[in-house]
Amino acid sequence: MSGVSSKSARPRGRDLGLPLPGTTGPLNAITDVPGVSVGYATLIADPPGGKPIRTGITTILPRKPADLLNPVWAGTFSMNGNGELTGCHWINEAGSFTGPIAITNTCSLGIVHHAIVRWLAREFPEKLGESYWPLPVVGETFDGWLNDIAGLHITEDHVLAALESATTGPVAEGNVGGGTGMIAYEFKGGTGTSSRRFSTRIGDYTLGAIVQANHGVRPWLKICGVPVGELMPENRLWVAERGSIIAIVGTDAPLLPTQLKRVAQRIALGMGRGGTPSGNNSGDIFLAFSTANDHGPFPEPEHLRFTALSNDDLDALFLATVEAVDEAILNAMLGAETMRGKHGHIVHAIDPERLRSLILKAT
Repeated sequence: MSGVSSKSARPRGRDLGLPLPGTTGPLNAITDVPGVSVGYATLIADPPGGKPIRTGITTILPRKPADLLNPVWAGTFSMNGNGELTGCHWINEAGSFTGPIAITNTCSLGIVHHAIVRWLAREFPEKLGESYWPLPVVGETFDGWLNDIAGLHITEDHVLAALESATTGPVAEGNVGGGTGMIAYEFKGGTGTSSRRFSTRIGDYTLGAIVQANHGVRPWLKICGVPVGELMPENRLWVAERGSIIAIVGTDAPLLPTQLKRVAQRIALGMGRGGTPSGNNSGDIFLAFSTANDHGPFPEPEHLRFTALSNDDLDALFLATVEAVDEAILNAMLGAETMRGKHGHIVHAIDPERLRSLILKAT
């Protein structure tokens, strides 16, 4: 197991000179949003006599650890519900959540949820179970093609390591955290991130996306509008989609929960730019949050006063969402490396230089 992961040495989309739109933040990551941090625990092992372990946990802290009981305004959207993102019922009801966000594999969702509650109890002993009840936000995608998912290898300690490793700096991509064993468009997939700067009449803001990309089949794949999946047909794995994607978008722009639900819906358009129609077997579930309008720790004060963008200013935010999610998925594939896993399965990484040649030739 590893805790903090270093940034991948493989080139990102902009390193390749691909014609990607929009203006990014300095890190081109969700951590460009002030106060947001990301941590990992990555499990890669080949135990004697056992099956390969290729899995992990990704944690996203929307506020500083000491402020995680301050409700974060949010909205969710399920494009296709063959998956899970816990906490959505209360987000849809109240428009907010508290605590960290985590993403892992399908069979480990329960232990991750449990471990987050344990961590919150340790960090806030005077409040948990008294004035505060935890409803952690935990998402999952299935990594059973490469990982011994039924072995239930993730433990509470791994989750705590992921939480405690969270940093506001560069974000590792590809085979890290919850993305370790994931597959996108039949290439090695995993964790990816991107950000955008955008302007409104009341100021300039940042939006960041982080994805756990485990979706799509090869013929669907389009990058920068080019049908590269059809041009790179080698080493296919299956004929029908069998994966999912969890995508989280955060921003420092002041937004109402209803507006954040609209942002979450636009995550689906960013995913769709890559070519997927959101297949029947895919769990495509999204959350958008804003770090603005911090009213202090739970419970809420008697009066809530909001500053929010006008609905007429949301187009720039919507476009930033679509672009950042699309690029985050691309970075997840580019950051990943070829992996051998369970039953000798091999999932090949996308070839960056070949991808660059195909796109630049067509654009």
